Amino acid sequence: MKTKISDLFGVEFPILAFSHCRDVVAAVSRAGGLGVLGAAAHSPEQLDIDLKWITEEIGGRPFGVDLIVPAKYAGKDDGGLSVQALKDMIPPTHRDFLDDMMERYQIPDLPEGEHGNSASDRESEPPMTYEQAVPLMDVAFAHPISLIVNALGPPPPDMVERAHDNNVKVGALAGKKSHAVRNVAAGVDVIVAQGHEAGGHTGDIGTMVLVPEIVDAVAPVPVLAAGGIGNGRQMAASMALGADGVWCGSVWLTTKEAETHPVVKDKFLAATSSDTLRSRSRTGKPARQLRSSWTDEWEGSNSPGTLGMPLQPMLISEASRRIDRAAMNPTNEGAVKLANYFVGQVVGSMNESKSADRVVLDIVDEFVDAMQRLNDIIES
Repeated sequence: MKTKISDLFGVEFPILAFSHCRDVVAAVSRAGGLGVLGAAAHSPEQLDIDLKWITEEIGGRPFGVDLIVPAKYAGKDDGGLSVQALKDMIPPTHRDFLDDMMERYQIPDLPEGEHGNSASDRESEPPMTYEQAVPLMDVAFAHPISLIVNALGPPPPDMVERAHDNNVKVGALAGKKSHAVRNVAAGVDVIVAQGHEAGGHTGDIGTMVLVPEIVDAVAPVPVLAAGGIGNGRQMAASMALGADGVWCGSVWLTTKEAETHPVVKDKFLAATSSDTLRSRSRTGKPARQLRSSWTDEWEGSNSPGTLGMPLQPMLISEASRRIDRAAMNPTNEGAVKLANYFVGQVVGSMNESKSADRVVLDIVDEFVDAMQRLNDIIES
């Protein structure tokens, strides 16, 4: 397939796979697409390990890294607050609400020695902030990546400058035309037009409306369509809207390689497209995820409301790990009810666990069939 994206990265198929799992990233790149490792929750040490592994696995094929450097977050205007200063901003009412939830759902505490080990707990930098992203960028640019993506807002100037100095392309997600225009002005090479249907952080505009708006607004900058894309017909529709490729995230969560929590993976396989919602309960910004008792609790009448980024992820970090650990025991009904994760509306079509390379090839085969059908219509 010859598009601006396939030419830009030298890939056979303009299919970009966002995944937190290095095995998925490598599998997609080997299959002819381009895997992008979601690294926001990595420590610099773990990111270095994973990027070395991916590099060795894919034999010179292109891959990328995705970070979260939001345009707005608590403490940014103050030049970046310390972890302790941010922790002090979390109201006692929110801590009490979360403690009560853990008690009511009978979620045991973490074993001794497992406290404070997540990205949100490390004392060196707050999660989902510029301060956290800088050491991750240092690691990323030390490896042969082809793309670095900022998931929330325009990338900071030094990300763009360092990327271009290293011959790395810069991408950014956009949920509105104005966001895309601002990203291009910041020096972005690829825009990911992410519609309302998408998993994770997403806006209010549907993919069908958003993609052509952004394509027209930023031409000739190439655009990837994202949100509700998990098969070849959806890819064909994206290309018809003017996109030069697709950015898929949710569809990899039920693949055989995915490190998705087994309870959550089973929930995904059984879910319908109506079983997701946008909630601030995980990151502090609207992010589409699977509806569960966790989201119901935060939306309920007794909830104190969610905090902004990065306070909400700092508040819930240890509770999330307690839930995930407890849910490994299927007899812990409370943990199973609370367990959830980010996923888009396409989850309703994710009812079979396949290998990641099989997903790529199935998308391509169906894309070809869909295009042939359109050609037949035109010829008739």
